[in-house]
Amino acid sequence: MKVKVGTRTYRMNRSEYEGLLKVAKEQVPVGVYAVEKKDYAELRNDTCESKSKLKEVIRTFKAQGFKVYANGKRI
Repeated sequence: MKVKVGTRTYRMNRSEYEGLLKVAKEQVPVGVYAVEKKDYAELRNDTCESKSKLKEVIRTFKAQGFKVYANGKRI
């Protein structure tokens, strides 16, 4: 699968990507840390100020067909 991290794109297998997701999840306390579609994923650092802003960002990515990984526990 192709994984975009910042400006670079890497090829890795699914288990490597899942390990990377665990690290990314810890880095973004409130916001979107990854989006995924078919054989493509993108690690992001979209932090949000409020729960409504987080929901809006999630809806935007889902409308584009992405599966969204987000944290929102500390709002």
